[in-house]
Amino acid sequence: MLKTLIKKQFTEAFRSYFFDAKKNQMRSKGSVIAFFAFFIILMVGMLGGLFTALALTLCPSLAEADMGWLYFLILGGLAILFGAFGSVFNTFSGLYLSKDNDLLLSLPIPVKTIITARLANVYLMGTMYSAIVLIPTLVVYWITAGLTVPRVICGILFFLIATMIVLILSCLLGWVVARISLKLKNKGFITVLLALVFIGLYYFFYFKASGLIRDLIANAVVYGEKVKGAANILYFYGRIGEGSFGAALGFLAVTALILFLVCLVISRSFFKIAASSGVTAKVRYVERKAKSKTAFQALLGKEFKKFVSSPNYMLNCGLGILLFPAAAVGLILKGSEISGVFDMLLPNFPGIAAVLVCVVLCALTSMIDMAAPSVSLEGKNLWIPQSLPVEGKTVLKAKGSVQLILTAVPMLLAAVCAAAVLKNTFIVRILMVLMPLSYTVFAAAFNTFLSVKMANFSWTNEIFPIKQSGAVTIAIFANWGFTLVIGGLYFLVGIKLGAPLYLALWTVLISAADVFLIHWLGTKGGTLFNNL
Repeated sequence: MLKTLIKKQFTEAFRSYFFDAKKNQMRSKGSVIAFFAFFIILMVGMLGGLFTALALTLCPSLAEADMGWLYFLILGGLAILFGAFGSVFNTFSGLYLSKDNDLLLSLPIPVKTIITARLANVYLMGTMYSAIVLIPTLVVYWITAGLTVPRVICGILFFLIATMIVLILSCLLGWVVARISLKLKNKGFITVLLALVFIGLYYFFYFKASGLIRDLIANAVVYGEKVKGAANILYFYGRIGEGSFGAALGFLAVTALILFLVCLVISRSFFKIAASSGVTAKVRYVERKAKSKTAFQALLGKEFKKFVSSPNYMLNCGLGILLFPAAAVGLILKGSEISGVFDMLLPNFPGIAAVLVCVVLCALTSMIDMAAPSVSLEGKNLWIPQSLPVEGKTVLKAKGSVQLILTAVPMLLAAVCAAAVLKNTFIVRILMVLMPLSYTVFAAAFNTFLSVKMANFSWTNEIFPIKQSGAVTIAIFANWGFTLVIGGLYFLVGIKLGAPLYLALWTVLISAADVFLIHWLGTKGGTLFNNL
């Protein structure tokens, strides 16, 4: 039974590799092999190659300085971090809040067997991610420092200890996420928050990595002495990879004890979490007057709820919203310097800073496209808005307004900051606000236009209309192309007109396009939606 459950957990983790949800059938053997081959190339070739390059950079210098322990401490820590993050979501959904908990718990299967199978799956997933770092780490060190029996044995123990630590962290973090998830009504925000943290950390380390590595190699002795003095446990953890049997056996015993205690806690709390459906607070009825809403207000609320309830929708179509506050802060801190640099480098292009800032703000707007897949996301429920006593233009107005509201407010903040910081005439400052805002209206109306003209309801996973539909593709690239045209034409003809007249002309042209698109959505667009 245990073997069958482990196989079931593994198949669920790679379900999309075996089953084609769009066609509702199993994939052919050739397709399964192709999917796994691509996965191996991605994990082993790309990520494994990245960590191999890092190992080759650190190992020779640290091994020559007799500081192999610091090499294993750094890469072993990365392996634990990578493995824990890679498997924490599998722990959350596969161990605690799996969809088949009720079914399995109702069968004559011991709870310990269910827990063991799921823990084995969590361990295998964490080991898969950790091995991408650990195997290159060990192989590079053995080649550089020499292959000996103690180093091989302790290297294997180092691998085992690191993967056990990953399992412990995965279980603890998964438990925390599961408990928080049960407290929240909108669980999608957990996924979005963790994704944003990961993206932020990724880009931070990406831009800081080369400097950190150079600094580490140059000051390895100083950092090593600090670690030895302040955190001996980290020093002994790194010593395992060098071949220290004492450190290896000590860490193995302590890690095994902690893992045993974690498993004991899980076995006692598993049933309570797995059988829980969340906190249901007792509510006392209080008579209140209901506030009536217009049809548009009700539809707008529905569209906002759909947006905030889907992590895929928020991350793929609304992530650009966060770039506007970042741009506003950057303009406040560095705006005057940017303006001075442009004036110095391009003295023959007066007002170039104002024009380019407007172009950049418009380009950021192009990265927000929640209106483009909005009609397609109705899917099989399209008949509901079509059967309501509301006009099709009202439905489209609500879908476009979500993007307009979520984009216009942060856009206004960034545009006002730009106008206040950059040195320009009063007319240019006003146009620096009006031109990006008119483009915001254009992007929302244009994306809604694409949404109804290129609606596609033959999907089984919402990720398809959100990421892979023709409407989304055209929305992103067409808007990017439009902003490039605005910026490029300034160097060709705009310089002769001057920044004030150039920005004014584009504001008028874009506003005219806004009026045309809004009129189309209110007439032909509404009729087209009703006939989909």
